[in-house]
Amino acid sequence: MKKTTIVGAGIGGLMTALYLSQQEGRSIRVIERDSTAGGRMKFEKHEESRIDQGPTIVLLPSLLIELLAQAGIGRERIPLVPMEPMYRVHFPNGETFSKYQDKEKQTEEFAATFPEEKEGFLRFLEEMGPFFKKGKSRILGQTFADKKKFLHPEILKLLWGMKAHKSIRSFMSRYFVSEQLLDIYSLQSLYIGGNPSKAPSIYSFISLSEHLEGIWYIQGGYASMIDTLTEELAERNVEIQTDTEVTDILIEDDRVIGVDTTRGAEYADEVIYNGDFPNMDALMPAQYQTNKTYTPSSGCLLFFIGTDKIYSDQPVHQFFMTDDFKSHMKDVFETKKVPEKPSIYAFHPSVIDENLAPEGKGVLYILIPVPADTSVDYQQERKLIDYVMEVLEGKAFPDLRNHIEWWKMRTPKDAEIAGLYGGGSFGIGPTLSQSGMFRPQFRPYSVKNLYAVGASVHPGGGVPIVMQGARLLAGELMKEPMYN
Repeated sequence: MKKTTIVGAGIGGLMTALYLSQQEGRSIRVIERDSTAGGRMKFEKHEESRIDQGPTIVLLPSLLIELLAQAGIGRERIPLVPMEPMYRVHFPNGETFSKYQDKEKQTEEFAATFPEEKEGFLRFLEEMGPFFKKGKSRILGQTFADKKKFLHPEILKLLWGMKAHKSIRSFMSRYFVSEQLLDIYSLQSLYIGGNPSKAPSIYSFISLSEHLEGIWYIQGGYASMIDTLTEELAERNVEIQTDTEVTDILIEDDRVIGVDTTRGAEYADEVIYNGDFPNMDALMPAQYQTNKTYTPSSGCLLFFIGTDKIYSDQPVHQFFMTDDFKSHMKDVFETKKVPEKPSIYAFHPSVIDENLAPEGKGVLYILIPVPADTSVDYQQERKLIDYVMEVLEGKAFPDLRNHIEWWKMRTPKDAEIAGLYGGGSFGIGPTLSQSGMFRPQFRPYSVKNLYAVGASVHPGGGVPIVMQGARLLAGELMKEPMYN
């Protein structure tokens, strides 16, 4: 019986356990330092209310369903609901723009709001479609442990066609002229903590995926998927040991032999690390440590709010832009300043899900991109908080402050305490030097039977992409002899 120990019960660790549990002759244990599984995918709870603490936007539903099905979880167990419109964007001048998956509706929206840009949008869909298919198979669909694979002619052709040396925002100028549209079609890099003006153009696939596959919601909240995964693992006799922190990775003769934990040593034939990857180095014996530093993703200032009403006339997802989005991004990624007038994202799932709070009451999630700086005391940033509330009340949630029953705040410091590298919310940043073959791979050290999976490991961040990474890892492990 081959014994596998997985460090961390995030989505990457749980999916890896599901895939590997389908192979006979393997005993699997997941070790989690927190009291519950889920990693970034948890609920913020208050009495009878709950709201997603991490990811909220469900992208790439076809990949999500495919990955779960291969792990043995049928489509009927994941209650997906499409969002149409996908979201509404508010501009400071009072104008709005809605994004739709439906091509006809989106074309009508362009005709009504940016008529001179409609042809650019249609060209964007037409030209990017083939790139999207190739990117899924050639970049997301394989590992780059052998870096020569990244130099395959098809990948080089894709990168050249996508002008991968350019930023998302620069690349989008091929299709749009309006500064507002350039903002709208590049902000998606923030879904994985990247700077729209720096993240390579290959990440424009995120914006395209919205139109090709839509934005969805999992009834009960994205984090409800964790219960489905853990229940299935329990059925397969995979143990998840919570409230246990791994303190060291044990290695003998360049081969992993297990981990040391706050409950004692745990010996294993192979170890898979599912924490935020840069934190793995500190667990390694000194002679194996690389002491390499990484650029963290952006930080997030999050407000979790319970209200005494539901704003039923509002969409589930909304963005509130500033007059100068580029300046906000410069504050977040370059000058590392607390933004004075930031762009804001709001998530109000109570509009379509009555089970998140007591009858007639709602929950609201507010996200402000901020620097991954853990030294800032956001309790003292009253001016910023007041600005955010004024924008929300003025554009979407009238008299919000008088309807708040409870609220909680989560800062980059809280993220760091929870184990997120540098206080960034999405793993290491999607920079050019941290993408593709340059991103940490599933076998990050020259140690036999030691592996890594998660948002900071190729293929990268975002729930379906991390799940894809788990599938790639499990596929590689299943190729290897059971005893080596």
